[in-house]
Amino acid sequence: MVTAFVKSLYSGDKIALEHLVYFKAEDVDMQEAKMAIAIDAMGGDDAPASTVAGALIARRAGIDVTLVGDSAMLERELIKQGSEGALDIIHAPETVPMDEHAALSVRGNRQTSLWVGINTLKNGEIDAFLSVGNTGAAMATALVGLGRLPGIERPALGGLLPTSDGKQVMFLDMGANADARPSQLVQFAHLGSAYMRSVFNIQSPRIALLSIGSEETKGSNLVIETHKLLTVEKHLNFVGNVEAHDILSRGSAVGGVDVIVTDGFTGNMCIKLGEGILETLISSLRTAAEDSTRAKIGGLLLSPALQYTRDNLDFRKHGAVMLLGVQGPIFIGHGRSDSTAIASALTTADYAIKNNVASALDEEARIINSSKTE
Repeated sequence: MVTAFVKSLYSGDKIALEHLVYFKAEDVDMQEAKMAIAIDAMGGDDAPASTVAGALIARRAGIDVTLVGDSAMLERELIKQGSEGALDIIHAPETVPMDEHAALSVRGNRQTSLWVGINTLKNGEIDAFLSVGNTGAAMATALVGLGRLPGIERPALGGLLPTSDGKQVMFLDMGANADARPSQLVQFAHLGSAYMRSVFNIQSPRIALLSIGSEETKGSNLVIETHKLLTVEKHLNFVGNVEAHDILSRGSAVGGVDVIVTDGFTGNMCIKLGEGILETLISSLRTAAEDSTRAKIGGLLLSPALQYTRDNLDFRKHGAVMLLGVQGPIFIGHGRSDSTAIASALTTADYAIKNNVASALDEEARIINSSKTE
C-alpha cells in the first residue's frame, strides 16, 4: 500500500521539494514519463511572485511545470528571481480578480489565465491544471470548459487531510456544493474511493459518512437518507457514520477509514474551523512560552515536537484539493498559498496524475452509471 505523508522539514519559506512529501519507495509505482502541469500564475494573493517561486521549486525537483499568464509580467518575475527562461509560458493577457463572481468569470473574457489554462488541458497539451486563485471561478470555468464526467450530477472538492496515525484521509466535499442531495453524496463517495484506490493503491477504500452520531438514525434528513443509500450500494465499502472529532483520527471509532463524505457547506465549515483552532492554539502556546523563564525553558524543550505537529497540520504542506467529477485533472489550492504551498500543490498533482487518477475517475463514472440501470 502506498503510504504518503507530509514531512515537516523546512525553514521559513525556503524548502527543498523532496522534503515536502515522503513516499515509501517499495510501494510507489509511477509512470516513467513526465507529466506536464500548468499553473495559473496570475491567481492567488501574492501572484505572480509566489506562483513563480513555487513553480521553480517544483521544476528543480523534476516536475514539468508551465506558467499560464501575462508573458511579459511572468518573464520579468523570472528574471527578478534569477531564473530567466527556466519555465515555459503560455500567454494569457487577462486575469480573474480574486473577488469576481464565478458567473461573471464564465460569461466574461475568455482570454484570462483560467480560461486559457483549462482550454490547454482540454486540448491535451498538458496533463493537469492548478489554480490558487478565485476558487469559485476556477470551478465554474472547469465545469463549462471541460464538462462533468458522464453521469456525475455535481463535482466535489476532495482533499487529503493528515491523520494522527501518520496516514491521510480523503475528505469531501470541501466546498463545491453548499447544498447537495443524497444521490450526490453517494457519487462523492464513489469519486473519493476511486482517488484513494488509484493514488494510494487501497483496493477497497473504507468509506464513512460525517454525522452527529454513529447511529444510522442520527443526523439531518440529508445524512439519514444518504446513509440508507450507502448501505445498499454494493460497489462501495461503506462502514458507517463518523463524528467530526474522528476526522483527524481517520475514523478510529469505526476501525479506520479512507474516505469521509459530507456536503460542501459542512465540509468547508469543518476545514475552516480546524484552521482557526490550529492558529489559535499555536498563538496561545507562543504567548504562554514567553510568560516566564521557566516557561521559556519548557517551550525550548518542547519546540521540536510542537514544530513537527504544527508543520504536519499546516495546509501549505498538504498540497491542493482536486475537483473530482470533471473531465480533466483540475487542482485547486488555497488563495493564501505561498511558494511552499504551491510547490506542495504541484507535487500532489504530479503524483496523482502519474498514478492514473483521471482514468480511475472515468472508470468510476462508468460504475456509477451501471448502478443506475441495475
